[in-house]
Amino acid sequence: MLISKTVTKTAALVFCSVTSTAMAAEKWDMPMAYPATNFQSVNAQEFAKCVEGGTAGEITIVTHPGGSLFKGNDIKRAVQTGQTQIGERLLSSHENENPIFGTDSIPFLATSYEDSVKLYNAARPALEKVLGDQGLVLLYSVPWPPQGLYFRKDVNSLEDMAGVKVRSYNTATAKLAELTRMAPISIEAAEISQALAAGVIQSLITSAVTGQDSKAWEQLSHFYEVKAWMPRNHVIVNKVVWDSLSDKLKVSIKDCAGKAEIAGLEKSRDANKKALVALTQNGMKVLPPSDQLAGELKKIGEVMTNDWVAKAGESGTAVISAFRK
Repeated sequence: MLISKTVTKTAALVFCSVTSTAMAAEKWDMPMAYPATNFQSVNAQEFAKCVEGGTAGEITIVTHPGGSLFKGNDIKRAVQTGQTQIGERLLSSHENENPIFGTDSIPFLATSYEDSVKLYNAARPALEKVLGDQGLVLLYSVPWPPQGLYFRKDVNSLEDMAGVKVRSYNTATAKLAELTRMAPISIEAAEISQALAAGVIQSLITSAVTGQDSKAWEQLSHFYEVKAWMPRNHVIVNKVVWDSLSDKLKVSIKDCAGKAEIAGLEKSRDANKKALVALTQNGMKVLPPSDQLAGELKKIGEVMTNDWVAKAGESGTAVISAFRK
């Protein structure tokens, strides 16, 4: 179901409260879903520091990592409705609202950092249009490292994956689980360790970094570098708040956002390298997929890509065409 412009109207109902906050140059609260030590959170903290300096203290952003202010799934709505001014969210988790949010999670389309940037640039105009209609403004985006598969056993084929309970965090992970006959269970990043320990889930589709954050080696033994996709965190701000800012403040914040996007990309690369080492040092087997598994996953990726293009329509086709030029 597509979100209509009624969300923008809802945001307008809180115009007085959020506008007064912005005009008074008071603090902005920035909820985030990941731990304070995660590279995405560190990057956001540096962005906040840049904004405070660049605006000469007129805008102060206070970050709230680890789902401490709003849980991950609630962050986008909180920013839309003016409960908070700014937030960081994995937008692919909201693909049910609009397929364009799932562009970064199309399987095996963009699996390198270079291609991730290219796909993001191709999708950004459409993404900004959808967010604008929802009362949101996109400031910057940073990719996660390639997504791999974690298990408690050797997995060499789809048959080995059947029936395994796996963490799902967006439409793509849920669909991939369905097509591989795994059992998807929606779990936020902050809850992974507990869910693994309790046996709620037995597998992960995520990055080496999230595996490191959640100490996946305590419950899991294998990490397969299938490089399924590279989802992105996006920093978004309430449009009512944004529109109330002076042009000078907007320029300063955009400048910091541009710097955060560049710095975040490098942090992601570096974090991935260190996380792969950490997984190995803590006893996990870090392996490429078998030829059979890689081939089977590729076929599933083709099915999912066609399904996504069909859902996304002309705008989705345009994005894929721009990316493949």
